[in-house]
Amino acid sequence: MTTVVVLAMHGMPPKDFPRQEASEFFGLHARLKSAGGADRTALESRYAVLDARMRSWPRTKENDPYHANSLELARQLSVQTGCPVLVGFNEFCAPSLDEALEEAVCAGDRVIALTPMMTRGGDHSERDIPEAIGRAKARHPTARIDYLWPFRVEEIARFLALQLEPLLIQTYASTA
Repeated sequence: MTTVVVLAMHGMPPKDFPRQEASEFFGLHARLKSAGGADRTALESRYAVLDARMRSWPRTKENDPYHANSLELARQLSVQTGCPVLVGFNEFCAPSLDEALEEAVCAGDRVIALTPMMTRGGDHSERDIPEAIGRAKARHPTARIDYLWPFRVEEIARFLALQLEPLLIQTYASTA
């Protein structure tokens, strides 16, 4: 059985994306929340063009360190699990989460989606990721796709405490 992991990441606009187009993109995003009718159709069309342009923008460590570190996180996760790990982005970057899920379903017998967005309350982890998984399941009704989320608050706290431990030991040693 081949398990493929899909790491669902947020995404960031590249630093060198043209400012005017970025401003237009975010302005359209805001306007789409209340637009309707023919106006909405025109706005959606232009928004889709800008979204595709931003997602396909060439990424480097310099212009998008978030993207580079997302790929490194996937590489490290693959090393530690022995599973192939694909990255899908909710916004701004390619591949989209839908594209990554599609590739994963085609490559494995089981897909496990997870995100480093660990706590409840975020739109991406609570709504967008489950919706993308739902679309993948609709396209592939026999595919096994699981979403490993939410994480237990106690486990998140344990992880953060492990990160704090060296500093706490250092503080204790300097006061002793």
